[in-house]
Amino acid sequence: MAKKAVFLFFFCLGMAVFFMFFVKTTMAYDYLPSDDAVCNPLMGFAPSADNPDRYPDSSLVYIDITWRELEPEEGAFNWQEIEASNYMDKWREEGKHAVLRFLCDIPSDEAHRDIPDWLYEKTGGDGTTYNMDYGQGYSPDYRNEIFIACHEKAVREMGKRYGNDTFISYVQLGSLGHWGEWHVKYDAGIDRIPGKEIRERYIRPYVKAFPNARILMRRPFDEVAQYGFGIYNDMAGEAHSTEEWLKWIKQGGVYDQTGESCLSAVPEIWNQAPVGGEFTSSISMEQLLSTELETTITLLQDSHTTFLGPKIPRSYHEGQLLKGTEAVLKALGYRYRISHMEIRKSLLRNNAEVRLTWYNDGTAPLYWDWPVYLYRLNNDESVTDKVPVKISLTQLTGGTSLETRTVIPLNMVSAEKGSLGIGIEDPMTGKPSVKLMMETERIGEISILLPVIR
Repeated sequence: MAKKAVFLFFFCLGMAVFFMFFVKTTMAYDYLPSDDAVCNPLMGFAPSADNPDRYPDSSLVYIDITWRELEPEEGAFNWQEIEASNYMDKWREEGKHAVLRFLCDIPSDEAHRDIPDWLYEKTGGDGTTYNMDYGQGYSPDYRNEIFIACHEKAVREMGKRYGNDTFISYVQLGSLGHWGEWHVKYDAGIDRIPGKEIRERYIRPYVKAFPNARILMRRPFDEVAQYGFGIYNDMAGEAHSTEEWLKWIKQGGVYDQTGESCLSAVPEIWNQAPVGGEFTSSISMEQLLSTELETTITLLQDSHTTFLGPKIPRSYHEGQLLKGTEAVLKALGYRYRISHMEIRKSLLRNNAEVRLTWYNDGTAPLYWDWPVYLYRLNNDESVTDKVPVKISLTQLTGGTSLETRTVIPLNMVSAEKGSLGIGIEDPMTGKPSVKLMMETERIGEISILLPVIR
């Protein structure tokens, strides 16, 4: 009996040793977070696309198109000039994405119209020429049936040109009002913005034209919840206006342009749809990024803002405002990282399970489920294998974490022969494009989880 017990003891011990060393082993790694300020894809600053020298590190550009630029003659669309003046081929080649806004009325210092002459004549000049404290310009009558029909055609043509890929990633639903912000200065004698039924006819063409883009509205109108739109705030950094805007998001409210109760409460909208905007013009950039920096950051974080443009700091590489500019970048969008990795090797199955703990230290997610891969890289840093990681980045919202488990071939974790990396690929370029915010070696935009042993 004693011999049998001894035999069983050593048999079990031997099996445990065999299992530990020949069947399964576990390795664990921890990674420190990075505090870098970065412009990762689809977040950060969106400088005007017509200036190729501004913000070379930005991942976004901002494109506004007036109807006068778009369609100078009825049915003749000025694609070539628009694309050349906005360097659209250059930005595509560099893997940048764009924010688009279509405009019918931009106040300026000189008398002008932002709709084409043929449309002005076709609608019988059915609008208001103004000269007021906003500037000079022309406000169309947005109730005019001819104007509405022509607008639908114009948006449809933009969709045919730009709506079939993801270069135009964000569309700020403009069209109505000064600067496309869905308000007019009606106390200056300008006809008010039309009611909900007519406004809906300006919204629907965008939904059809840009199925791959995330559409944003200036206020949380009922259609925001209906269509899953995001919102944008062109007064970012200005406390009173932003707090009122946040109150609309939290509680809904009355649209002051028409008196309708058509603003819906969409608390935590940023978990499903993006928040964008630009810095206010009512406060100097020096104040926003220095003396008022604490307020600026708080408002951006409370708004869960993902991108700002085109009014942004002149440069974030140098100058007295560098600290403030970097602080703003750190407050925008997602900040994905991996905090912990476990590799569980199975020699009998010739594979390994990689468990990753993901964190988002930002205030918003990425709003597209871009593919994520584990890569094996040779000593020359070339990728030899990659395995998809099952993860929904849209669900990794601000301040949350999750775990992924991915089975890979055993040779991918052989550190003597190569390194193991992780990357998020942009479908537009087919390349890893996101800097993960942890302290690891990077090869391009692949973060190295298990370095090669040299």
